[in-house]
Amino acid sequence: MTDAEHGRRPTIMEVAQLAGVSHQTVSRYFSAPDGLKPATKARVDTAVQQLNYRPNLIARSMRTRRTGRLAVIVPTLTYSPSRMLAGAMGAAHDAGYAVDVLSPEGDAAARTDRLLELADSGQVEGIVSFAPVLPPLESMTPNGTLVVVSGDYDDEMRGIGELADASPVHEIIEGLASRGHRRFLHITGSLDFASARARRDAYISAIAEHDLESVGVYEGDWSAESGRAAILQLGAQHRPTAVVAASDSVAAGAVRGAVERGWSVPGDLSVTGWDNQPLGRFLFPALTSVETDLELLGRRAMRRLIVTLQGGEPEAPATRLTTVIWRESTGRAPLGV
Repeated sequence: MTDAEHGRRPTIMEVAQLAGVSHQTVSRYFSAPDGLKPATKARVDTAVQQLNYRPNLIARSMRTRRTGRLAVIVPTLTYSPSRMLAGAMGAAHDAGYAVDVLSPEGDAAARTDRLLELADSGQVEGIVSFAPVLPPLESMTPNGTLVVVSGDYDDEMRGIGELADASPVHEIIEGLASRGHRRFLHITGSLDFASARARRDAYISAIAEHDLESVGVYEGDWSAESGRAAILQLGAQHRPTAVVAASDSVAAGAVRGAVERGWSVPGDLSVTGWDNQPLGRFLFPALTSVETDLELLGRRAMRRLIVTLQGGEPEAPATRLTTVIWRESTGRAPLGV
């Protein structure tokens, strides 16, 4: 039974392996077969038929053969990379490039194969990938197409790398301590995420560093309900004056839980979130949060590609992606608590 019959699309690398040729030769079989030796062409033809392989239609449809074109690989539509795309496309357009956006299906291995097909087609000068691909592609491909991978997500689109930077937690703890807070609670996101684990660890570290008291680390799941539950389960003897939540949704749930217990925010309890969701500044009280500049992340990746294409050396980032935005949900610690 073929891979197609199993429901998995065979890859150009598998065709090349079966035919005993390079993946570039398989690519030439589809784009310029007359340039292949008859014996080579026959071997590739047999492998294509045996595997029921079909070339990437998205890549073939883009074969303009024009210069000045770049491509961006984004995750499947279960995830929205719109802010990163906006930054990347703005940087490309400013430099005079047109941009094609692709969202290949499959895991990192399948995505890498599609990216190689696109690179081998000669239709774009460079590719930025915001979706994970196999490690060897952070460089020039064999035919000279430059690839830049912005390694900020794992294959399940969970934030890693700079997106898992938890240093703002230290700034939050320091800021709350300067307002008189001494007893804290942290509500995590799902600990399957590197970002959630990093924020938890930064919280524990900051509490110890400033000789503060933690009434606990409650394991949440990014949901508002987990934030609410964390507050409702607190015993009277374990009442914090400040909650550091792993996301704005968790923080909103924590505010709801506080209201249900008859506590005012920030009078009795200060609450901080993360993500700076647009709705947060319209809540009452407006939510203190952490803004992550995803547009800047996209611009950086595209600029790295363009500078390298133009023969320059990309500079190390000088600006941090994250900023703590203080709003009304944080205030001075209540007296006597």
